[in-house]
Amino acid sequence: MTSNSSKKDFSKAERIKIHQPDASKADRFNPRNRIYVRAIEGVWTQLRRRLGWVAMLFFLILPWIPWGDRQAVWFNLSEQKFHIFALTIWPQDLTLLAALLMVAAFGLFFVTTYLGRVWCGYTCPQTVWTFIFIWFEEKLEGARNKRIKLDQMPWSFNKLWRKTAKHASWIAISLLTAMTFVSYFVPTSEVYRDVFTLNASGGVYFWVVLFTFATYGNAGWMREIMCIHMCPYARFQAAMFDKNTFIVGYDAKRGETRGPRSRKADPKALGLGDCIDCDLCVQVCPTGIDIRNGLQYECINCGACIDACDTTMERMGYDKGLIAYTTENKLDGIKQKVLRPKLVGYGAVLATMIVIFIYASATIAPVRIDVIRDRNELFRENNQGLIENTFTLKLLNKTEQTHLYNLSIEGLPNYQWYGPQQVSMKGGEILTLPISVAVDPVDLSRPMLKINFKVSTMTDGNTIEAIQESRFFSQ
Repeated sequence: MTSNSSKKDFSKAERIKIHQPDASKADRFNPRNRIYVRAIEGVWTQLRRRLGWVAMLFFLILPWIPWGDRQAVWFNLSEQKFHIFALTIWPQDLTLLAALLMVAAFGLFFVTTYLGRVWCGYTCPQTVWTFIFIWFEEKLEGARNKRIKLDQMPWSFNKLWRKTAKHASWIAISLLTAMTFVSYFVPTSEVYRDVFTLNASGGVYFWVVLFTFATYGNAGWMREIMCIHMCPYARFQAAMFDKNTFIVGYDAKRGETRGPRSRKADPKALGLGDCIDCDLCVQVCPTGIDIRNGLQYECINCGACIDACDTTMERMGYDKGLIAYTTENKLDGIKQKVLRPKLVGYGAVLATMIVIFIYASATIAPVRIDVIRDRNELFRENNQGLIENTFTLKLLNKTEQTHLYNLSIEGLPNYQWYGPQQVSMKGGEILTLPISVAVDPVDLSRPMLKINFKVSTMTDGNTIEAIQESRFFSQ
């Protein structure tokens, strides 16, 4: 596309507005100043689109995957346990969840230090859903220029049905998103069956309506406002950047001075750089910035401007890469450093946290025992002249199967157990068991002994046990 054809699409006032993004930022909340994103094709656009559909389908399909008598991923808040395929996380295992969050955090830090805001540009839910909404907008209202004209036209049947169809599709996507999200916390079959038969609880309806409204508002109306004004990541990401971080950058040495020219003209003879000032890089930007003004925190590294610029360069017969994924050092002609202390540090911590998470996941105890001593008295002498201590045992079967557990004590000689020493527990059951333990004073060598309560069972030929330390007092 030549610069003449692109200039015809805009009035003089609109071109001035594009070249002065700072002026529009002052009133970015005004819907009249909304950003009309232009469609573009290219390598990075195709990659972003495919990653977006994969992420979307993964999100939609995951709650439908069965695992035994439940769904594979189910955050069961009522019973306080998270099911992730074969792994069940209980409140007692929240350190595992903390390790997982730390893996995600340091993974984000590592990727940002190396590749900039690629998370924002390619896999962030806000970006994925926004581009899906824009896709429906383009199909129903037309290309960028047609959408601008449609909004400027008075209301007519053509405008009414197009706007109605667009918002109806947005609401349908938002409703599907909300019901899918709720399905991670309430069984999927119950959500869809009960919502549409009007048998769902008030809580389910509340969250479905809330997330429908949030998705519709964020991806349909707020869009870049979320990325620029509300997302905290846009603010603290600069702390992870350095001059060797890959960013979307404009080669000013090659591109300046900007200016229109014919394809056959020699830019050097005209005193111009390779940038023909077509403004396509601005028109395709989802946050409405001009990347030629330098690195800006609003840039989400989506690569749309790269595809737009490469398309123009190809049509003009120039080399691609005027706008590209590059680094500040490379733009300044300085040798780029891949390995640097910050990146190595984030990588080392990330690797450590991954190892800790894998180890913690593999060593989750399938049964847990907690011991609570009687707080009213440390000990008492019973009718038989034995020293007796009272305890309350809390047992938790963290498996999905029913097991028969045996209870015993280690470190206490010739003890007598008052209470059941063998109990059956269903999968996920919590049992509170009051018991007493008595010992002949002759067998007690010290006024206080360290003892271990043990709960054990046999499953598939293997012994599963858990041990909890306590004390036995005699004075």
